[in-house]
Amino acid sequence: MNELELIRHFFARQPVSRADVAAGIGDDCALLRPPAGQSLAVTSDLLVSGVHFLPDADPVSLGHKALAVNLSDLAAMGAEPAWFLLNLVLPEADAPWLERFCRGMFDLARQYDVQLVGGDTSRGPLTIGIEAHGFVPEGAALRRSGARVGDRVYVTGTLGDAAVALLHRLGKERLSEADFAALVERLDWPVPRVREGMALRGIATGAIDISDGLLADLGHVLEMSRVGARIFLDKIPLSPICREHVGKSGWEAALAMGDDYELCFTVPTKNTGALEKLQFACGLHCIGEIEAEPSLRIVDESGKPYHPTFTGHDHFAGK
Repeated sequence: MNELELIRHFFARQPVSRADVAAGIGDDCALLRPPAGQSLAVTSDLLVSGVHFLPDADPVSLGHKALAVNLSDLAAMGAEPAWFLLNLVLPEADAPWLERFCRGMFDLARQYDVQLVGGDTSRGPLTIGIEAHGFVPEGAALRRSGARVGDRVYVTGTLGDAAVALLHRLGKERLSEADFAALVERLDWPVPRVREGMALRGIATGAIDISDGLLADLGHVLEMSRVGARIFLDKIPLSPICREHVGKSGWEAALAMGDDYELCFTVPTKNTGALEKLQFACGLHCIGEIEAEPSLRIVDESGKPYHPTFTGHDHFAGK
């Protein structure tokens, strides 16, 4: 199978066809029509074999996750997904692998009505690069720079489940089959909080998705907003399995290991009533507050400072 046949067979046929795509796959460029009054939000992510996923990863879940992590970035900006580009480096044109990869990717694309409009393929070590585009009303995007002193800090969902599942997969944690099955969905099949992000427009002041760990990602918000924060350990939302892990091994899985793909955002007190009316199905938890003094402070139930041994993922740490 040559490159053109691969593109036609696996990617030109897809389940989403949007009216705002004048020309998609097949030309040198896609021709797209952003709606009037909307800003275009653009993000991209790379997944590299051996770095972001194990070489024997299930291609269905890999296709899902490759798109999901980009949709999560759009969610953090309050953007509605529209289009994406796929750049795929393959060791070989493995038709069964590609069929499964496309199934996972396009099943998620269908859920969020996001259309593949182009990209590129090449031969080499397995690498997946996706660039996703979405719309957000002008002036309504959620920004990392928007947090203000007095805002409350919230997260969606629970934290640490994906990290504990990864520790088990790497042989660094021992879970029962039932517990691993309960957590591995969070690692391999993350749910981008797109609808939640769009609902936060006009309510939240700042936001980010938690990909590199709560401490690192909230730290980006604090740096961009030029503020600090106090976080309460007893308010961090944990599943029962993750809580058991934290009791034995410490808080790093929930605070710093990442792969949660939940939203962390700040809300002024005047907007908390509007926030509570949203009733997110994934859950909503206030974990702290924004303060004027720079840096991030973590305290336990007694008010004693907690000092983590690890503060988040960095691809180039120690290089």
